[in-house]
Amino acid sequence: MTIENIYIARHGYRQNWVTDDWKSVTGLPRDPTLADFGVLQAKELASYFLSLPEEQRPTAIFSSPYYRCLETAKPSAEAMELPLYVEHGLSEWYSPAAPGTGLHPRPASASALSTHFPAIDDSWQSIYYPSRKGEDISAVHDRTREFMRALVPAVEERFEGKHKRILLVTHAATVIGLTRELIGDRNLPLRVGCCTLTDLQRPQNVRDAVGCWQPKKLADGGHLKDGVTREWGFENCIIVDGKVIDHHGEPGSENEVDHPVGLQVHLLPVAVQTRM
Repeated sequence: MTIENIYIARHGYRQNWVTDDWKSVTGLPRDPTLADFGVLQAKELASYFLSLPEEQRPTAIFSSPYYRCLETAKPSAEAMELPLYVEHGLSEWYSPAAPGTGLHPRPASASALSTHFPAIDDSWQSIYYPSRKGEDISAVHDRTREFMRALVPAVEERFEGKHKRILLVTHAATVIGLTRELIGDRNLPLRVGCCTLTDLQRPQNVRDAVGCWQPKKLADGGHLKDGVTREWGFENCIIVDGKVIDHHGEPGSENEVDHPVGLQVHLLPVAVQTRM
């Protein structure tokens, strides 16, 4: 049995967009919680899935390890009693770190994060880690393509066809990269609002993991009472000499090791490795 549908949701409205007076629950820099409004959006997303016939609902959730994404995934996982897996391949996009400013943050492991979210099933080990040195725009697309080429067959192989529909909870840039690579159009115009939902369907009898999916919804906010908020697209980036401008890393992390990075092939089933 193959995966037939992939749902992709952006996290809800962030607390740091409401106030500068916030504290990271995890202690990780740049890791705000959801605002109260964002929590309501996450509950509306869960209600939408519950409104679907059971045969159309996701049966597993893979979330970015950032708190706001796990907080967004939590109502859906609880309402549908689904396993919640942490996957670093769905992490936030950071543009390249300016020289001498350190590395970008990296969230904790699934086991550590399960102290905040008991619904996490830490039997899943992340198969992809973005570099803490950051990525340019083409690199985040490359990351999402390589990640999905591995994730789709890995889920099909590891869970023996149990999951025909999965939900990915992630960030705006990552939503765009995933959607473009799954559809097969890196220039697809797309802006993504908080807790919007993308629904992609795999054509029948197609085994390819990327480049073939058909959109049923693209960053849709019809399930949200207040509609689409805080839309973002790559056109919001500041481009200088054809490249996105550098971002600052975290002070004090200059001597930390940027590891692991990229696809963790040793974590994939053997059958998946042989097909790559």
